[in-house]
Amino acid sequence: MRTLIYILSVLVIPSAVVAASNSHNGENPLKKEDGVIPKAIYFMNNEEAENSIIALKVGEDGMLSEGSCTLTGGKGASGIDGKTSMPAGPDALFSQSAVTVRGNWMVAVNPGSNTTTLFSIDTKDPTRLTMIGQPVDTMGDFPFTAAISRKNKIACVGNSGAQAGIACFSMHNRQGLKPLSESPIVFPLNQTTPPVGPFNTVSHVFFNQDETMLFTTVKGDPIKNTTGFLSMLPVQKGGIGTQDIRSSPPGTQVLFGSTIIPDSNNILATDAAFGTATISTNGTPAIVHKTTIENQSATCWAALSPMTKTAFVTDVGMDNLVEVDLGSGEVLQNTPLMSENPGYVDLLVGGKFVYALSPGSMDGSRKAHVAVVDVSVRPAKAVQNFQPEGAGRSSMGMAAWM
Repeated sequence: MRTLIYILSVLVIPSAVVAASNSHNGENPLKKEDGVIPKAIYFMNNEEAENSIIALKVGEDGMLSEGSCTLTGGKGASGIDGKTSMPAGPDALFSQSAVTVRGNWMVAVNPGSNTTTLFSIDTKDPTRLTMIGQPVDTMGDFPFTAAISRKNKIACVGNSGAQAGIACFSMHNRQGLKPLSESPIVFPLNQTTPPVGPFNTVSHVFFNQDETMLFTTVKGDPIKNTTGFLSMLPVQKGGIGTQDIRSSPPGTQVLFGSTIIPDSNNILATDAAFGTATISTNGTPAIVHKTTIENQSATCWAALSPMTKTAFVTDVGMDNLVEVDLGSGEVLQNTPLMSENPGYVDLLVGGKFVYALSPGSMDGSRKAHVAVVDVSVRPAKAVQNFQPEGAGRSSMGMAAWM
């Protein structure tokens, strides 16, 4: 029988633990360590009673095994499906990066309690997490995406409920998260708490490669003929700017998860209306390449592979993994994984493997799994389909420690 270790987080840690670093999150790609296999991967179970981080061990062969389950000190929640008016699933949060890792810091959102939690990762056992300080209020409603700037020691959270927008915090080794401003950036989405989605919600917050700009993608609503937008917020010395710049690149509709294209001013963003868009952020954001993914259901999550120098995207309604060329936007392969998973949400790349989270089915007939896919071969090949204990149909996020 597999056993699952539940860890109680303590409040104070030695600063040396946080200062060390040999880790990675897909937010700022193509760092030196990105070509190696992770030591651990993380997502959150997003349970309403109490949210927890599920940490899975990764072997030298890239395969997964049970690790730990650590309480965040907050509550999970699901958005409301605009079609059914019921709790959303399996895409419970309409977002990418509900959990994010940079260095030995981890930030997780708690949408049911409007808080976010900072953890440190034990370098000797990366499935051992220690809460730093206490969960802090996100100064908005329903946080469900987070980003870390390790360079600036800043964490930012995207709220998408009735009070939607961005709130940012300084990160401290002992005190935890401290608000950088009492006045968050506000997005006038006219949403409810929980939000009705996936349309007209915040999608993804992430920093650019040199961590001088915070990007946020926000979905439009094709049914109501409203466009989403890309928010760009400058990172200033010691903090974040007080005013963002918003634009709606022509041709985009439902901007979702994204990944930075290294050594350029471009990002590759998914758009649930058609597939992916390569967007230049040099000057007024504009589409460089628009890629239609045939027979898609909703392409919403993206991660970059330093090994293949391509991007991989997932679809909540398809048991496929799609590879996209960063230069041309061309679909290189659209591979059926034949894992019996109904689809995938967040994903990450480590070494030659893609790790993709499938929360399972809403009726419970299919449990949550993490698919491990070898992308060093063509076509890409699923090599493991792991069923983690503690995961459920509301699970979201995906991050790694290398």
